[in-house]
Amino acid sequence: MFTMPKTLPQPQLKPNTEVVLQKRYLRKDMAGRLTETPRDLFWRVAASIAAEEAKYTQSTFKGEDLACAFYELMTTWKFLPNSPTLMNAGTDLGQLSACFVLPVGDSIEEIFDAVKYAAMIHKSGGGTGFSFSRLRPKDSRVGSTGGVASGPVSFLRIFNTATEQVKQGGTRRGANMGILRVDHPDILEFIRAKEKEGEFNNFNLSVGLTEVFMRAVENDEHYDLVAPNSGEVINRLRAREIFELLVKKAWQSGDPGIVFLDRINRDNPTPDQGEIESTNPCGEQPLLPYEACNLGSINLSCFYVPGHNADADPAREGIDWAELKRVVHLAVRFLDNVIDASRFPLDSITETVRKNRKIGLGVMGFADLLYQLELAYDSQQGIELGERIMAFIQDEGHKASAQLATERGAFPAYATSVYAKKKLGPYRNATVTTIAPTGTLSIIAGCSSGVEPLFALCFTRNILDGERLVEVNPHFEAALADAGLFSHELMDAVVAKGSIQEMDYLPAKLRKVFVTAMDIAPVWHLRMQAAFQRHTDNAVSKTVNLSNSATEQDIFDIYWLAYKEGCKGVTVYRDGCKSIQVLATGEGQKKMDGETGAASASGQTSASQAGAGVRKRPDMVWGFTQKVPTGLGAMYLTVNEVDGKPFEVFATIGKSGRSITAKAEAIGRLVSLALRSGVHVRDVVAQIKGIGGEHPVFRGKGLLLSIPDAIAWVLEKRYLKDEHISDVNDLQGQSCPECGEPLVFQEGCLICPGCGFSRCG
Repeated sequence: MFTMPKTLPQPQLKPNTEVVLQKRYLRKDMAGRLTETPRDLFWRVAASIAAEEAKYTQSTFKGEDLACAFYELMTTWKFLPNSPTLMNAGTDLGQLSACFVLPVGDSIEEIFDAVKYAAMIHKSGGGTGFSFSRLRPKDSRVGSTGGVASGPVSFLRIFNTATEQVKQGGTRRGANMGILRVDHPDILEFIRAKEKEGEFNNFNLSVGLTEVFMRAVENDEHYDLVAPNSGEVINRLRAREIFELLVKKAWQSGDPGIVFLDRINRDNPTPDQGEIESTNPCGEQPLLPYEACNLGSINLSCFYVPGHNADADPAREGIDWAELKRVVHLAVRFLDNVIDASRFPLDSITETVRKNRKIGLGVMGFADLLYQLELAYDSQQGIELGERIMAFIQDEGHKASAQLATERGAFPAYATSVYAKKKLGPYRNATVTTIAPTGTLSIIAGCSSGVEPLFALCFTRNILDGERLVEVNPHFEAALADAGLFSHELMDAVVAKGSIQEMDYLPAKLRKVFVTAMDIAPVWHLRMQAAFQRHTDNAVSKTVNLSNSATEQDIFDIYWLAYKEGCKGVTVYRDGCKSIQVLATGEGQKKMDGETGAASASGQTSASQAGAGVRKRPDMVWGFTQKVPTGLGAMYLTVNEVDGKPFEVFATIGKSGRSITAKAEAIGRLVSLALRSGVHVRDVVAQIKGIGGEHPVFRGKGLLLSIPDAIAWVLEKRYLKDEHISDVNDLQGQSCPECGEPLVFQEGCLICPGCGFSRCG
């Protein structure tokens, strides 16, 4: 590795950048003490990646000069590689890829090999995608044993449980993608897999749609379900009913998403190596089995040139196209070097990756650039700018890859690729562009994420001692200042509303330009995704965020439009579609219980709406007492009701010591206080369910782990019969498990705008 120049400038860190770097990226010793500075980090990455240049004698760069160029690229926030590269480049681990796909074969040996390999990848910091489409259907005969198969969903549960146990960096669990073809006989069970909330939390699920199926939907025809092990047609289903079921489940929970398998394989550059069956966890990177991809993103907001917003074509002179070209060429070289520098956990991955040398250069800061140019995201000008920029990056990216091929040779599989057949290239990389999630990276760079619109113009961040700080998008703040409108009172109002669209006292142009995800009609989300997809080798990670009032027909239209517009997949998320809310958008943060304003018709609110006061106890209440076994003796739980809803709880442990009696009484009092304050019983159950104890006991089909778990069990059985409440005693369902801030769902991932937590990096 090269020696750091003494004159190397310090990176100018944005307000939140240093916090995220310290928490997630800077190296630490065994005691958790920092051992490097931000400058050390970026030099470590730049120098180790530039050192790979020495392998190529025809290179036009000297290693030391290239290291400085890479350092400048990253510390001016014009380009950042994916998180594993920032974390692991120049370290003993040396695993620099975020995305992997593993095959799942139709045998016990192959299935559990995939589980083992997934654990190794997650340990190294990567996420995994799987297709379960090769597994024989549930209840089909297994020849070797004479038994019957468990089916894809059963094995999906094993993968979910296994990856749940592997933490990355001691803090988070990696993400997974599970895909099943729509013509698999178990497709109905797969579509319904997340009906019970809390199931398969470590997996994004997508249904692999085929052209045959989509034509059957369009013509309202039936289609075949085919057993993958035998090729036998098992059943025929009405395609439109299946499509409508997909829509219904996505409306309810956000899963499953959809991917268009035939469209993905149409663009497979190396079809001789097999069919692409799956993608990475966020869906933007279709990959062959045992393939990985190195990703990086260009921050488009860095290329704005002021002074041209009034032009007929503000982007012509308002974007520094020459500098963007320079950065694209450097970034392609950087990512190709990453392939050489990376040490993969499996030899089969190393072989496949270096045979095809796929890279994924994408963008972030697009919404910021639109703000800077004063163009609306949901406008024809916005769509045209997105397509124009990505076409430029695609063209220059392929030119850069061709230049590398003259220096280093084409990717080894080039001779049998579609490029050779079409007499294109030669190229160094089988793919060059991908629009990947940039949740954490965009926080480091201080820009908007990927090609998403901004989720909020302002949001609050927890700082020390419970104090909260309002953070404002800098372009929005500058626009307000220019108009003489900025005030802290206005910022508080924007935080509360989550949008400025109903603030009629603000200028119309300001409201038109500064739109957020929830302000934008779904059709514009899809049109923007399609604009970028038309000039992207791989796929586009994007989420169509919808208001809670969105209908199933809205999602049907989105899915259908994604097909018609040429997208390779799509993810939707309806605000509040889960019983535990993960989106936080001011007045949009409501539950699905029909709650409007401060309270629901039942008189109960969610935890976020509670606190208006404790209801007085009526003179007379009615209830029931239930005997429940616990490891500390029989518990007699009395639940009194008002208007048919739980109002107060009393817990007594028979023949137990005073300490246990006191604890049971305290838990009952606190649960009662929550219920009488208007907290929904669902939220109470979610907080106390799953709390462990020293003496669990069996009850029915499961364990009662402790006194609070037993109370949750009674409340759930009586009042939440049609729901499944996952164990969220650490509040992960509502907020970031690391800093407590509300999580945002975008780009197929839950992302914390406060500290950068993400399962996708």
